[in-house]
Amino acid sequence: MANNHYYITKGTYDAVINISNYNYGYDITPKNSINYDGITVNKLVIIKKSFIEKILKKKIKRKLELYLQFIIDFIDGDEDDSETLREVLNDITRYKEILRYKYLKHLGEEYIDLLLRKIELLEYELRVKLFTIEEKQITYDEEIKGHRNR
Repeated sequence: MANNHYYITKGTYDAVINISNYNYGYDITPKNSINYDGITVNKLVIIKKSFIEKILKKKIKRKLELYLQFIIDFIDGDEDDSETLREVLNDITRYKEILRYKYLKHLGEEYIDLLLRKIELLEYELRVKLFTIEEKQITYDEEIKGHRNR
């Protein structure tokens, strides 16, 4: 396979570079909106499998660290906000589905199973915390109701 190199210059016309002969790839859409005189990238398709794996593993690692840090802060803190906890549980459940159906073809079943087990541990910790918060609330409500009846 010959290596192709492209040199792109900006002229007086708008050029669209489109390579559509790929069967396997990971699409990336840039989210930043910095205006500069260079080329505007609307979509990038990464075709090299090893590079796709590196990008996705790094992305997943950042997301799992974010969830773990939230859990550590929530468990160590004195907050008893069950609504926030439910939102995070729903977000984790949604993220598990994304891992299963979107990243499975790029990362492989063995790696995805390992990630799902890690996420299930995070979910378990959140469910335990949610259960303790709800038990405290029920006990508190019963105490107040008991004091009012007397």
